[in-house]
Amino acid sequence: MKFMPQNIYHVYNQGNNKETIFHQRSDYLTFLSLTRTLFAPVCDILSYCIMPNHFHFMIYSDDRCIPLQQGGITIDSITNAVRKLLSGYARIYNKKYNHSGSVFRQKTKAKCLSDSEITVSSAHSVKDYLYTCFHYIHQNPLKASLVTKLEDWEFSSFKDYANIRDGNLMNKKLAEEFSLYDAARFIDESYLAINEDLIKNVLL
Repeated sequence: MKFMPQNIYHVYNQGNNKETIFHQRSDYLTFLSLTRTLFAPVCDILSYCIMPNHFHFMIYSDDRCIPLQQGGITIDSITNAVRKLLSGYARIYNKKYNHSGSVFRQKTKAKCLSDSEITVSSAHSVKDYLYTCFHYIHQNPLKASLVTKLEDWEFSSFKDYANIRDGNLMNKKLAEEFSLYDAARFIDESYLAINEDLIKNVLL
């Protein structure tokens, strides 16, 4: 992973061997609490969804994304926050469930969606990528048949954008500025089919 300022990224990882890593409501809440503590100082979350065996974040990096010295290596502040999030949750998880070994897959993926290079050989614009990723993240529980309505999944930013809940983990104002969110159209647009080829070939 490498993050640069003034870019939007799709960040995701899953349980080692695709194992379930969130078993109870308290597990999700612990992970989200750690996320708030570690991400808030270094980036803005535009959307998120935590699933039983994986997670998705769409984040915006600004000038808070700075290089940090960690031992003998230099990493950026967002990479460091992701590293602390996974290792911190793993410690809590291993103690709680008497588990040993890796909890997450070794490498967290971070796909830059706002890099103009990704549109060179594509009929799609950066805006297409951002819009598709924003709704793809929220649609995860529905596609996995965990719920029949997106409104019923607690552990994503959908409820907040739908004004069902007044959460502030994500930056709603910034999502509006990037034309990802319009309160009047959000729920209807959230249920529209998304371009699966775009998801597979570019966003993942």
